[in-house]
Amino acid sequence: MSNDNQVAVVTGAGSGIGRATSIKLAGNGYKVVLVDFNPATGEETLNLIRNEGGECIFVKADVSNQDDVQAYVQKTVDKYGRIDVFFNNAGIIQKFAPFTTVELEEYERIMDINVKGVFLGMKYVIPIMLEQGRGSIINTASSAGIRPEHSIAVYSASKHAVIGSTKGAAIEYANKGIRINAVCPGGIVTPLFKSVGETLEKTGYVPEEMSPMRMGRHGEPDEVAEAVLFLASDKASFMSGSIVSVDGSLTV
Repeated sequence: MSNDNQVAVVTGAGSGIGRATSIKLAGNGYKVVLVDFNPATGEETLNLIRNEGGECIFVKADVSNQDDVQAYVQKTVDKYGRIDVFFNNAGIIQKFAPFTTVELEEYERIMDINVKGVFLGMKYVIPIMLEQGRGSIINTASSAGIRPEHSIAVYSASKHAVIGSTKGAAIEYANKGIRINAVCPGGIVTPLFKSVGETLEKTGYVPEEMSPMRMGRHGEPDEVAEAVLFLASDKASFMSGSIVSVDGSLTV
């Protein structure tokens, strides 16, 4: 199937990996529905794509809000009639802190966006793909979902949950034409990643361990986008339930 006829939905499209992947998908012929909570950054991604001749629309949504999720799915179907690729990417990170100092509010915020957001996205996109008889879903987990990081236990737990959801759903829909995989970025230079350093500097808290970057550098959002593009395509036709690390060997 030509990418020119295909529609991709990307959550967290306003920055970082979401933006890079949205641009990559549009550059490869997909019509892209950009979903983000921040209209300013979402519109920036929209303009970057349109300036290169790509087709896209922007929908403001809180991925942890059921009505918002239903709305972005419905707006996609109303506009384009289908969803071929769903990059279920929106997520947040916690502040590095000792486990017992994490406030319940912080725990709930992380779980709402990272776990409930992924669940709701799949809940409402899968029925569309079932009607079509095909589709590819890529969830964004994290290297911390494979090997927990020091002082971000709640974030690690949320990304373990994303991996579990990915594998569980993949089993259910493998024989129904829907492939569900996850990417696990680690050490990628994004606004989210940069905010970690700023927070550490502000709080003065230093984790006892920090993960080594074995390649001697951090990764770029575009390197994750390439993995997502592959998983979205028919080149990954025999992959479902796969957990793909893009982390410079961080979890080895």
